[in-house]
Amino acid sequence: MRVAISGMGCLCGVGGSLPECIETLFQGMRYPQPPAGFAAPLSTEHPVFLAPAGFFPEKRFNDLAVSRCRTVRLSLTASLEALDDAGLDRKAAERVRVGVSLGTNVVGSVNNEGLFGPESGNSRFTLAERFVASNPAGAIAAAFGLSGPLQIVATACSAGGDAIGIGAAWIRQGLCDVVVAGGADEMYEITYNGFISLMNYDRSPCRPFDADRQGLNLGEGAAIMVLESDAHLRKRGKRPRGFVLGYGSASDAYHLTAPSPDGIGLQLAIKEAMGEHPFQSVAFINTHGTGTPDNDRVEAGVISEMFPKTPFLSTKGYTGHTLGGAGAVEAVFTLACLEAGRVPASIGFENPDPELPVSPVFQNTEISGHTAISQTLAFGGINSALLLGVPEGHRK
Repeated sequence: MRVAISGMGCLCGVGGSLPECIETLFQGMRYPQPPAGFAAPLSTEHPVFLAPAGFFPEKRFNDLAVSRCRTVRLSLTASLEALDDAGLDRKAAERVRVGVSLGTNVVGSVNNEGLFGPESGNSRFTLAERFVASNPAGAIAAAFGLSGPLQIVATACSAGGDAIGIGAAWIRQGLCDVVVAGGADEMYEITYNGFISLMNYDRSPCRPFDADRQGLNLGEGAAIMVLESDAHLRKRGKRPRGFVLGYGSASDAYHLTAPSPDGIGLQLAIKEAMGEHPFQSVAFINTHGTGTPDNDRVEAGVISEMFPKTPFLSTKGYTGHTLGGAGAVEAVFTLACLEAGRVPASIGFENPDPELPVSPVFQNTEISGHTAISQTLAFGGINSALLLGVPEGHRK
């Protein structure tokens, strides 16, 4: 059963809304900058991709929402855009079963001391209340009056994609009429300095699949899809933007941080997501594409074996790696590109790697077809894949 996508929202290092993000992608622009908001004792030379200044629309939320941590504010901003896009206001949302499934790694926990300590003026919060206030799924439910199930997904870098897959399952199982699903993470000190310490952070803007790639860059952002049952969408008289056609998740159980060289976990996740859909129907693949040697080698090998003639790209050269938000950011980009009938150049790719059997698109490329794959790989050997589609004959 396909699950309808009625609305989407996104903000990250390339824009404060989904239309702005997509416009920037097709312009071939990216905005690397030094980290801000924390000390960077190891180095200040490694670029990051930050959400636009002043992104949070404070006037649309109450004082409690405004006071919450940055990951929560990112989540609320993307959710507001997605629900507005879906045509669901608080009054309409309160009348039906609306769940929240959100992937994240950071959740703002590292900001507890600064955000809720005595110097912040918020010392009225107890230790337990600090963690509740840092829960983006709970914040979304409270802000929009949602009373369905809540789920935080913490499957490392696959969390955002997994959260969408879980939300789609809730719709299929009849647990909800609507699900607000996606992912979010903010830039923070531990991941920034940690990846530099692991020596897989590029000092230049990252170069996924390029022969000279040196590693990833980090970014921050949030993306949300509003998922609905076909019956509920018809009742509202709204056309779907697209569909979640399939979802797969598999572990390759190989290494704590490195993917299995044979890509077995990713292959299993893709096969599960594809189900009975023909592989030749896939118009393009939005890869995890971090720019690290191991990740790009594994993904190129799997694509060469399973989709040898299918165009693919990485959007992390534009956004950086948004960690728990990555799978969701890339999923909404994937559907938006299907709507547009084209994909942007895989920025940062200039020199083909002779060790890779396939290479990403190097310029804006027209596509044909109505389905695409968004895939993510995570620490712990986690692999996730979403098969997304748009209605036939539908182009924005």
